[in-house]
Formats: sequence, C-alpha cells, structure tokens
Amino acid sequence: MAEVLLFHHSLGLTEGVGAFADELRRAGHTVHVPDLYEGRTFEDLEAGVGYAQEVGFDTITARGERAAGGLPGEIVYAGFSLGVLPAQKLAQTRPGAAGALLFGGCVPVAAFGPEWPQGVPTQVHGMDADPYFVDDGDLAAARELVAGAGDRELFLYPGTAHLFMERGTPEHVPEAAALCTERVLCFLDALKG
Repeated sequence: MAEVLLFHHSLGLTEGVGAFADELRRAGHTVHVPDLYEGRTFEDLEAGVGYAQEVGFDTITARGERAAGGLPGEIVYAGFSLGVLPAQKLAQTRPGAAGALLFGGCVPVAAFGPEWPQGVPTQVHGMDADPYFVDDGDLAAARELVAGAGDRELFLYPGTAHLFMERGTPEHVPEAAALCTERVLCFLDALKG
C-alpha cells in the first residue's frame, strides 16, 4: 500500500479534506494529513488566502516540510491548491519521493529546482475553466510539467470550481470528484507493484 502526505487547501484542514483522506485509507493506504493552519479553518477562499498571506507562503511551505520530517522518504506528496506548494516542493527536492498528486494547482518546476526528478510519477487535476487554476498560470505550469513525460498526467474536468473535491461546499462537483478519486486510487495502486 502507498503512504501519502496530504496537504490541505486555503480553507484549512476541513471535513472535506478529511473525508478524502479517509477514502484513501479505506482503500488500504496510509495517509498523513498535517494541519498547516494550526487549527484554523475558513468558510471562503478569500479569507483563507488572506490568512496564508498574513502567515506567509514560505512559512506554510516550511510547516509542510517539517511535517515530512519524521516520515519515510518513499512517500506520495499530495496537495489541494495551497497545499500544492509543500507537496510539489517535497516531491521535487526530498530524495526518494514515490509520487505527487496536485489538485487545483501546479507551480512552475523552476520554482523548486532545475527539473522534475526522474521516476517521480505525477497526476495534476483541475477544472478547465477554474479561474485560479487557468488564469493564475497553474494550468500552463501543469502542461509544462507533463509535456513528453510518460509517468506524468494532467486531468482536466469541465467546470469553474476551484475546490471541486471539497464535500459539503457549493464548489463540490460530485461527478468530477468521483472520477478524480478513481484516478488517484488507480495511481496509488500502480505504485504498489
């Protein structure tokens, strides 16, 4: 079974993030979900992003790196939106990464190193008309990341929701979330072999 370090989005460690982690656990995977916001949660993206800006994105990323400290090197790093920052940085810079799962976000590879490490399979998931994902450059970064790589994939879902995986919110898109989860489980199962 795979071991996953999952980082939450700008709303904080919500029930929706916990529910996704539980789905992976029910499939037999070990999932660690650190709280990068130290107990705070937010109802809307603007408030959550405002808190992240106040704390500092470097601090949020450093908290993610500390969370990985006691875990094995061969782990899958996963992140929703804001959580992509520590997930992608760790996948690119921590030796032995087993894979990366990036939801609603992707940073240019050059932000964390000269190139993506060989042998680190990756999935990027986002909505094709999500203004945060498309207009902020994440889609372009994702396309660059997967270009010409057989073990890296980009999955686009129709819609505008940024947190389409977040159950219990108006942004939740059940059909896209179900397909995304299915693809993630196939990705994790493939790592076992």
